[in-house]
Amino acid sequence: MYLELDGFEVRRAIDGEAALALLAAGEDFDLVILDVMMPGKDGMEVCRCLRADPRTRDIPVLMFTALSSDADVESARQAGATHLITKPYNLAGLGELVRMTLLRAASTAYEPHSVDVIA
Repeated sequence: MYLELDGFEVRRAIDGEAALALLAAGEDFDLVILDVMMPGKDGMEVCRCLRADPRTRDIPVLMFTALSSDADVESARQAGATHLITKPYNLAGLGELVRMTLLRAASTAYEPHSVDVIA
């Protein structure tokens, strides 16, 4: 809802498998937002699938989680998340984070396989 109010076009999936099906349907996506603890395939597995597919490997991935240990951050990095956002998070600032991530992804210095932790 916040992203739509901020002018972004949003597609939703109810679980990891639905997210992968939506991404495989041929539509181009600029950014993906996942929750680590989704039903079916979790956010980490979906992120790994995105990074393994040449068509989606460079799409920035924002991942929400209630987990924030060093091991959790390392798991997100290994899965290929761009940002790991710890809950609770003020969703009112999500639009700005999305804009910054898209600008960063458009720059030549973008490294899709590094992870930033946002608390």
